[in-house]
Amino acid sequence: MRWEELDQEPCSVARALAVVGDRWTLIILRDCFLGVRRFDQFESRLGITRHVLTHRLKKLVENDVLTKVPYQEKPLREEYRLTEKGLALHPVIMALVHWGNTYMTDERGVPLIHIHKSCGHRMSPVTTCSECGEEITARDIRVEVGPNWERAARDLIPKRAPKQ
Repeated sequence: MRWEELDQEPCSVARALAVVGDRWTLIILRDCFLGVRRFDQFESRLGITRHVLTHRLKKLVENDVLTKVPYQEKPLREEYRLTEKGLALHPVIMALVHWGNTYMTDERGVPLIHIHKSCGHRMSPVTTCSECGEEITARDIRVEVGPNWERAARDLIPKRAPKQ
């Protein structure tokens, strides 16, 4: 599997990583969810080179994760806003936040606290079944190959030794 060809793989994780799978892209998305919209804000907050930032933002726009919206006419200046496709990445970012808060904190604790606006309580993301609403973990899920991917995706599911 070559990095440049991830978008061609019969794997949804690989295809998603082709768009958002590098450290700068995820940090840019984190900042988008924190309300950062302008190039100079990203540049100063992240300490990222203009070249790398330009490339990552361009890729996110090309993949309809961000859209450019003018905020000034003369000279033309644009800001980056999350699209519906971009907003759909929020659970991914929150899952990373939760993992980081659980396993990567130091003696200072978590750096940011997320408050649910509706109830006012501190919250952690929870994954639930879309059908029954029950909370789920990795052990609660069985994976099957999709109906149109029989040949291409068959090898994604490891063969298990027969139970004895």
